[in-house]
Amino acid sequence: MVRVMAVGVFDLLHAGHLHYVEQARSFGDELVVVVAHDDTVRKQKHEPITTHDLRRRMVAGLKPVDEAIVGNPPSVPIFDILEVVKPDVVALGYDQKHSIDAIREGMESRGHGHIKVVRVEGLSDDLDGTRKIISRILDLWPGTQGGPYEED
Repeated sequence: MVRVMAVGVFDLLHAGHLHYVEQARSFGDELVVVVAHDDTVRKQKHEPITTHDLRRRMVAGLKPVDEAIVGNPPSVPIFDILEVVKPDVVALGYDQKHSIDAIREGMESRGHGHIKVVRVEGLSDDLDGTRKIISRILDLWPGTQGGPYEED
């Protein structure tokens, strides 16, 4: 039994997320997805649109996902989640900025050198990311950022 771990924010669940978990699942028999804690999202990216509890529920409902858990807050060392999930493979998204080499080194220094790190392929759709989707909505929404505007 090969356990794969995927990690992400999963804010405004979309086709790019589904593609990521499908690809991650293909590396093993079981997929555990770690959904970023709200405080981690705030610290590293932006104010989350939906809470980590709701994002975890949404991800758990995806067919390729066997289990979805909320990750640790930023006060907990990032590699501590490996003790909880105990993965054989860590699958990174195509657009995640993590360096595979840095992750491997971090895992090796903490006794997890046996865990394989892979990066999944991206989706060919141009709306494969939350920020891209929000930008497109704003472009199309009446009265915003160049979108069509109809006066009353």
